[in-house]
Amino acid sequence: MPSAWQAIKSLNQRWEKMNRRTFISGGLGLCAGSFLLPGMLRGVINQSDVLKMELESGTVTIQLFSDLAPRHVERIKALVQAGFYEGMPFARVMKDFMVQTGDPVKVSRAGHWRLPVLDAEFSSLPFERGTVGMARSKHPNSATHQFFITTSRAKYLDQKYTVFGKVADGMQFVEQLHYGEHETGAVANPEKIKRLILA
Repeated sequence: MPSAWQAIKSLNQRWEKMNRRTFISGGLGLCAGSFLLPGMLRGVINQSDVLKMELESGTVTIQLFSDLAPRHVERIKALVQAGFYEGMPFARVMKDFMVQTGDPVKVSRAGHWRLPVLDAEFSSLPFERGTVGMARSKHPNSATHQFFITTSRAKYLDQKYTVFGKVADGMQFVEQLHYGEHETGAVANPEKIKRLILA
């Protein structure tokens, strides 16, 4: 079985080959099998459905949709409460498309565990400016911990990726993130999440 760093290196090599439309769907299957969320994180104590994401430029408020995507929201809440996303880079930022975080290089904090994949929770909500969705592999039921925020209308993602939230305030700070490489969105020196909490 490959080491965590070998898995990450392989994943990064695969990412470099992706194009704009397949970026979100690529490369997460390997990551999903590399670590497991500790059992202690399965029970979420804080029942708030509002996230506060602190960036260098300002604070972004995200409304979670626990009624539409309960399992995805529960996963995000558990990871947030564990401090998983603190210091997490926005490793992919694509102009007029989306920003993505949850890069697997940061998963090492969770220890040598495995994150179980989530079954898709598709809804009729459209991917438009400020929509928060869960990244996955080409398989619908493969989301684990990476998420993205669309910065413009992305109709081709509708009912193919799980929507679990929407930016309620501070979208301008998301749009100020540095753009990455044109085809893949890979950012050389990515900006990071300073803090992500349940408000």
